[in-house]
Amino acid sequence: MGTTSGGDVPAQAVAPARVAQVAVPPMTVDRPVRQCRALGAAVEAWGRADGGATRRDDLPWRSTRDPWAVLVSETLAQQTQLSRVVPAYHRFLTEFPTPAACAAAPLGAVLRAWEGMGYNRRARNLHLAAGIVVDRHGGRVPDDLGSLLALPGVGPYTARAVQAFAFERQVGVVDTNAGRVLARAVEGRSLRPAEAQALVDAMVPTGRGWWFGQALLDLGALVCTARAPACGVCPVRRRCRWARAGQPEPDPAKGSAGVSTVHARFEGSDRQGRGRLVAALRIGPVRAADVPAAVGRPEDQDSARRIADALVADGLVVRDRTGELRLP
Repeated sequence: MGTTSGGDVPAQAVAPARVAQVAVPPMTVDRPVRQCRALGAAVEAWGRADGGATRRDDLPWRSTRDPWAVLVSETLAQQTQLSRVVPAYHRFLTEFPTPAACAAAPLGAVLRAWEGMGYNRRARNLHLAAGIVVDRHGGRVPDDLGSLLALPGVGPYTARAVQAFAFERQVGVVDTNAGRVLARAVEGRSLRPAEAQALVDAMVPTGRGWWFGQALLDLGALVCTARAPACGVCPVRRRCRWARAGQPEPDPAKGSAGVSTVHARFEGSDRQGRGRLVAALRIGPVRAADVPAAVGRPEDQDSARRIADALVADGLVVRDRTGELRLP
C-alpha cells in the first residue's frame, strides 16, 4: 500500500559504508524473464516466511479481500503514516461498510468520518467513486484496470493495489517503498514509471500476486529504507546492483518512479489553512466574519477568503447567501 502506503520503518541494521561516485552500469528492463521471476520468488518467499508480511500482519486490511475495504485503505494511506490510517480505517468502514452506504450519505458526513486524515479531496474523491460504483457497476468495485482508473482519485498504484490485494490478480504494485527496491536492488538506476511497472509485473510469481505485492511493499518499508537500509537482512542482497556497486551517490531511488519527493512546508501553508477551516466546519457552520480566525489567519482576510473560495470551488464547502460556510 501506499505512501503512498505509510512511511519508512527504521531498520536495526546499519548499511555498509558508501563509496562515492562509483559508476553503476546502465541496465534495461528487458532482462530475461527467468531472472525477474527469481528475484520475485526471493521477495515473495521472504514475506511468506518471516519477513515483512508477517511483521505487518497487524494492518487490518491484510485480512480482507473486500475490494471496497481495500480501496478505502489505499485511499486513506495516500501520503499518510500507517499508524494514523488504522483507526481511521475502522471508523470509516463502520460508518460506510459498502459503496452504497458511502454514496447515499452527504459529502459532509464523509468529511466528518475523515476527521484527522487531512487531504480532504481524498474523501470527496472516495465519495464520488462510491457513487460511480453504485451507478455503473451495481454497487461492486470493478476488477478491471480501465474501470478502476476511471474512478475519481484512483491512479495507477491504487488501481493495481485493488487488483492485487482484493482480487489477487497477477499484477505488480509500485509505491514509494517498492520503487526504492526496484531502483536500487533490481536495476541499480532510476526508473521511469512505465519501466518500473513492466519490471514489477515480470517479477510476480505465478499465482502469488497478493503475497508478492505485500512482501515487496514491506521490503521497502522495513529493510530497503530511505536512510540506513538494512542490507544485511535483505533477501535479495546478493543480487542488489546498488549494494554490489558500493552504494554510490546519487541514490538511484531518488527521483525514480513511485518514489515520493519532498513535500512543501506544511506549517503556514494554504493546505494547513484548508484543513483548519474544514475542521471548524465539522463542528458547525462558520460565519463569513469568522472565516479568517477559523483558517488561522485573523489578520489576513484576503488569504483566508482565497482559501475559503478554493474549498467552495472544490465542492468541499458550501456558502450561502449571507456568506456563511458549511459542509455539503
